[in-house]
Amino acid sequence: MVFIKPFVVLLAVLVVHAKAIDVAQLRRIAANNNVSCIYVFGDSSVDPGNNNNLMTDLKVNFLPYGKDFYDGRPTGRFTNGRLATDLIADALGHTKAIPAYLDPNLTNAKLVKGISFASGGSGYDDLTAQLSNVISLSKQLEYFREYKARLGKVVGKKRGREIVTNSVFLLSMGTNDFLQNYYLEPTRSKQFTIDKYQDFLISAMTKYIKAMHAEGATRLAVVGMEPFGCSPLIRALRGTVKCDDEYNNAALSFNSKIKSLMATLGPSLAMRIFYVDIYGLIQDTIQNPKKYGFVETSKGCCGSGLDYGQSCKGLPTCANRSKYVYWDAVHFTEEMYKIISEEALKSLMKTLA
Repeated sequence: MVFIKPFVVLLAVLVVHAKAIDVAQLRRIAANNNVSCIYVFGDSSVDPGNNNNLMTDLKVNFLPYGKDFYDGRPTGRFTNGRLATDLIADALGHTKAIPAYLDPNLTNAKLVKGISFASGGSGYDDLTAQLSNVISLSKQLEYFREYKARLGKVVGKKRGREIVTNSVFLLSMGTNDFLQNYYLEPTRSKQFTIDKYQDFLISAMTKYIKAMHAEGATRLAVVGMEPFGCSPLIRALRGTVKCDDEYNNAALSFNSKIKSLMATLGPSLAMRIFYVDIYGLIQDTIQNPKKYGFVETSKGCCGSGLDYGQSCKGLPTCANRSKYVYWDAVHFTEEMYKIISEEALKSLMKTLA
């Protein structure tokens, strides 16, 4: 199999899509701001394989996941190739794939290039992670503290602090708090109305962002909620081809609360916090797929189109994966993650410029 260099692929993608990113300009801006690397916290949208090392069913270290990764091997990423965070780090010139912190083969050389502590199935609510036996956000931060100690031993404490200070923290989660927790399990839905549960999650976010700040974070990208009522799984469960309005409205109203939090928390902590709006982007992609080069938006590429995770194991996939928005019934294809990565990079450039 012949692989085209990822940087060339990324440049090609940026030319094809409507609002291109100038990678050379991006790197100049990043260099002028001494951006050292990316630290990733979140769920399956940004987990490169931490769950491989957990006693949980929420892991995808088997084919066809990873089918389009460099050597066609499963890495634990919940997609066919790379994640948006990999593509962001690649565009910045840091690394072509952000490693998982729990990867037993993680070398000291990789410590300075950026790390992901994310865990598929996690959420802002620690109960969400407990339900699936995955890594809670509080535990992800604990691992980050452990990482900082290891980094200091490798490059020296002063250099280690500089790397952390000049990094960009990225936070991407929230869907599981609603789909795997509030709407599925009775605990939180008995405690809170949907509006009050969102406030509960905002309180948790506030606590964790302050904890990141205390650990040295000066820049933070917060990825908003996707319109999760549009996922093939939800549409199938609802028995409709249309997106579910109740779920999408929950995501939209939560995003509004996230943006309000960012507006007050950034200045109070003297942090550069920027919001990555993916809701409108994904909704537009689903409503106008041809505009983005897609054909299929109602089902995933794996198996029947309604399979995901363990039920996808060993199943055949669609022939042209670049024409599908969804890789499985829940997660996006690498092609969709390319578009999401562009949105994040535009936000980063605007914040740093």
